[in-house]
Amino acid sequence: MRTETIDSTVPTGDAAATPLLIRGGRPYGEDVQDVLLAGGRIQAVGTDLELPEHTEVIEAEDCIVLPGLVDLHTHLREPGGEEAETVETGTRAAARGGFTAVHAMANTTPVADTAGVVEQIARRGDSAGWCTVRPVGAVTVGLAGERLAELDAMANSGAQVRVFSDDGKCVHDPVLMRRALEYVKSFDGVIAQHAQDPRLTAGAQMHEGVVSAELGLTGWPAVAEESIIARDVLLAQHVGSRLHVCHLSTAGSVDIIRWAKQRGIAVTAEVTPHHLLLTDENVRQFDAVFKVNPPLRTAADVEAVREGLADGTIDIVATDHAPHPRDAKDREWDQAAMGMTGLETALSLVQLTMVDQGRLSWRDVARVLSEKPAEIGRDREQGHPLEPGSPAHVLVWDPRPMRVADPAEHASLSRNSPFAGLELPGSNRLTVLGGRPTVRDGQVVRR
Repeated sequence: MRTETIDSTVPTGDAAATPLLIRGGRPYGEDVQDVLLAGGRIQAVGTDLELPEHTEVIEAEDCIVLPGLVDLHTHLREPGGEEAETVETGTRAAARGGFTAVHAMANTTPVADTAGVVEQIARRGDSAGWCTVRPVGAVTVGLAGERLAELDAMANSGAQVRVFSDDGKCVHDPVLMRRALEYVKSFDGVIAQHAQDPRLTAGAQMHEGVVSAELGLTGWPAVAEESIIARDVLLAQHVGSRLHVCHLSTAGSVDIIRWAKQRGIAVTAEVTPHHLLLTDENVRQFDAVFKVNPPLRTAADVEAVREGLADGTIDIVATDHAPHPRDAKDREWDQAAMGMTGLETALSLVQLTMVDQGRLSWRDVARVLSEKPAEIGRDREQGHPLEPGSPAHVLVWDPRPMRVADPAEHASLSRNSPFAGLELPGSNRLTVLGGRPTVRDGQVVRR
């Protein structure tokens, strides 16, 4: 047995072949237990464990040990948007954030609407090796909202797609939405809807309310989100299919999801970290880093989505990591692109807004950031409990340090984070993918 001080500059070689003991950590924030990883699996959890020869020991006193995080909503931009992000840089950012799997959205160029494109994205993720990449297939051809894409072909491809979304655009036609919900039933897929009525949001620049009126910006009413969600949960009930609501952002939306779940409708919903913290008051700065889709809402909406996440109405946290090159953001507000990066700050924001406020336990964090996202996405290799036999996808998180967010230090190719200069809690000590460390002390490990 050997104890080693972590040095992220040292190449690891075939690190998956080296047994790892995470010593003195607290799985799920509970009792102190050691976790032994070997052969790509969790071999044992407990104290006074018998160790294989040449085991590397990672000291994790006062750290939280969690299953590797899973993001159901990531924009990796490749193919076609490599000036903003690539599979390589995006998955490095994901690993730094503690993620061992991400679901890559379909709004690439070409659109991920065929088996060939989704297989290409999955292969690039495997080649990068920083985390598992599960492609999300488009619902409609070219995201045009006119006819269904090759859903069955993508589901039966090597990528085994189970999540389909036109994210960035709403599947607005109710007949088309019904057909999509019916189609994915045959392979237990799910339609992830970007809930935005396009006619109610034409030219919208921010949330419609007092602040938009004072700033003279065209407003995006909450009902534009809520009306689509209300329609779609009824369609899901009628068809008997699974619906997932992307980046829910309003108090009314929380109420609709709560109503639907009380009636047994198969609907799940996500909230982003930025909608757990930021409000439309941030827009007063006219800094386009705060321009996002859906827009930042009111303080009352923030309180409602926090409560919805705490009581289980909202199932998961998903980043909606949306990188953009500098010139897409450094322009007048009405011309700037919508979107924020989020992979590398997500867990800190959940700790800040939910854990440190007593609204979620660390076991709850594992549920909303690992177990439930993997379940919704039908990812059989991720989101497993920290117990013997589970795949060795593990995060060691130190909740004690406070750090000032600096996008210049991020692994993402883009820098459009709204949290620059904000003091955030927590630090990633170790991310392990299949038994191989990908991040040590916040730094990506060279392979």
